[in-house]
Amino acid sequence: MRSLPFLMGRYLVPGRVRAGVSCSLLITITVAAAGLELVPWGGATSTRRPDGEVIVTFRSAPPGSAPAGSVPQPADSRVRRVRKALVELFPERPEPAPGHVDAGRPVGQSLYVAIQVAAVCAGTIVLLLRIARVPAWDTLYAEDQGVYLFDALAHPWHLLVPYGGYEEFVPRLIGQVISYLPLPDVAAPFALAGAGIAALCALFIYHAMDGWIGSPRLRVLVGAALILLPLAPIEIADSTVGTPWYVLTALFFGLLWRPKSWVGMTAAALVAFVAGSSEILVLIYAPLVLLRVIALPRWREQAVTIGWLAGLLVQVPVVLESYAQHTQRVAGLARPYRAVGFYFHNVALRAFGWRVSQRLVEIAGLGGATAIVCAILVVGFGLALVTGNRQVRVFIAVALIMGFVQTVFAAFLSPYVIHQLYRYDFEGGSRYSTMPIMAMTAAAVVAVDAYLRRQAMAAGGEKIPLVRQSPQVIAVVTVLACVLALGWLSDYRYVTEHSTWGYWLPRAERMLASCERSTSGDITTWTWNRGRITIPCSHLRR
Repeated sequence: MRSLPFLMGRYLVPGRVRAGVSCSLLITITVAAAGLELVPWGGATSTRRPDGEVIVTFRSAPPGSAPAGSVPQPADSRVRRVRKALVELFPERPEPAPGHVDAGRPVGQSLYVAIQVAAVCAGTIVLLLRIARVPAWDTLYAEDQGVYLFDALAHPWHLLVPYGGYEEFVPRLIGQVISYLPLPDVAAPFALAGAGIAALCALFIYHAMDGWIGSPRLRVLVGAALILLPLAPIEIADSTVGTPWYVLTALFFGLLWRPKSWVGMTAAALVAFVAGSSEILVLIYAPLVLLRVIALPRWREQAVTIGWLAGLLVQVPVVLESYAQHTQRVAGLARPYRAVGFYFHNVALRAFGWRVSQRLVEIAGLGGATAIVCAILVVGFGLALVTGNRQVRVFIAVALIMGFVQTVFAAFLSPYVIHQLYRYDFEGGSRYSTMPIMAMTAAAVVAVDAYLRRQAMAAGGEKIPLVRQSPQVIAVVTVLACVLALGWLSDYRYVTEHSTWGYWLPRAERMLASCERSTSGDITTWTWNRGRITIPCSHLRR
């Protein structure tokens, strides 16, 4: 077993330990999952039990003193060891062997680009069809209507405005551009923008997983999981207001990606900027950003970091402005145990699908259904951790930790979502489940891909057709397909609160008719969470 200097005592200044808790946790989990032995310095002692377990006791060494009985090591050597351990979080896509075709790009460049364009178009269409009753392209959902469109009509190009205590730059920008279209025709572009951005995020995730998943077909499954996310129709599908949640999910995978082309680096930077400038929860990725900077110090590896920082440069001033206006997001905090309960009831319970979880609740009650699903998840991921290789353990650990932290942090800051009772067509805070469930799905696919590669290597080849695989391999692939299909098929299209917003065309015609009768040259209408707003009739186009 290899050893790694444990740097917590050197990097966490006494009295400031809390600021490094998240980063420390991820470093510790990464090192443990990688199978490395933590060897501390600075007044540390260790003993080994007969069963091989190492017990380490750490205490801070006096300033300027060297650890007794240790051999001094150069600082750069220690840094290299830390980076070598942390680089497990950021694997590179393996290069094809000489004379072998790149499995990730088995066709020519032009055809490869055409296939990706077709995939984005297909994903957009599949998403647009997921809203039942009122078609997505005939309605304007929630803030798309009451904030992004009406604010753009009333105050053109006022994009840096706090809403809910933070900036939503890209949804406001999309709303501003669409506001120049004829008013009766704006519903379709809003839905198309929401579905199109989600499809682009799915393609991005497909590429971002190339260092973790060797099989292109299995990477397609991870990308498709975003398009077919079971809970998406409830709040985020086919709407501009839902786009930050898709992009925030893509950012998680982007932070673990090491793109080799300028196109990939640009895409990673763009995803990070869009997420940072449109959703304040991007701050929870700060530990991953820090670990990336430590592990990959070269500038060309930090395109996603630069995009993340650029997004925060847009976000932070608007957040500060919301505090100056006393419209900040944080007005009250949830109790920690309730925020943790939100994760289990609104994320873990829904991992296999919305309708499946509803049926389980009917049979076993909320607590019983949650316990059943959590038990299945523990067994599944526990088996993957025990039987998987180092890379599998690292990804599962990071995916589950970040999903848990994001959900609990969001619920802690927005306690109202905890108290919203779920109905057959709505669950409060379902948007918060997007990234955690996607991370679980990706972790399962990573484990299966590693198992398939391990079996192929044992059989003496890099790739074996599925029909020639052993019964165990076929069983593993079948279980994965059935688990994913369970939610994808049953939850592809169902009635949600999305349809209660009705058709947009009658609403637009009433607004235009009001302008014809207006003597002041403007009309007053409702706006989301702010009462009324006045819109100049000159800004409404027929």
